[in-house]
Order: sequence, then structure tokens, then C-alpha cells
Amino acid sequence: MPNLITANDVCARLGGVTKMTLWRYLNDEEMAFPKPIYIRTRRYWKEADLAEWIEGCATNA
Repeated sequence: MPNLITANDVCARLGGVTKMTLWRYLNDEEMAFPKPIYIRTRRYWKEADLAEWIEGCATNA
């Protein structure tokens, strides 16, 4: 099973962005932000997907 991280942890890893910013990332198709996995009403991201996205942003900068 992949390592899953919560929305709060995602916000912290992205430099302390707000949940509203996280929502914007999810709704901006150009950003290609990884989609979460829903377990009941909670959102989780695969740690590997998030790390890959961050790495891609660093190489495109």
C-alpha cells in the first residue's frame, strides 16, 4: 500500500499554502496537480505522486 498523506500535510509540504490554494491547484488543469484519493470524506494523496509533481515543477522553473 502506498504512503498516503493528508491535505494538511500536503499544504505543509508545499510551503504552508492554505486549503483554498490547494483547491485552486486541484481545479487548475494546467498545473496537473495530483488528484486525491477519497476515503469517506477525507482526502489523501500518494506521497510518490506529490513528490513527482514537486520535482516536475522544479525542473520546469
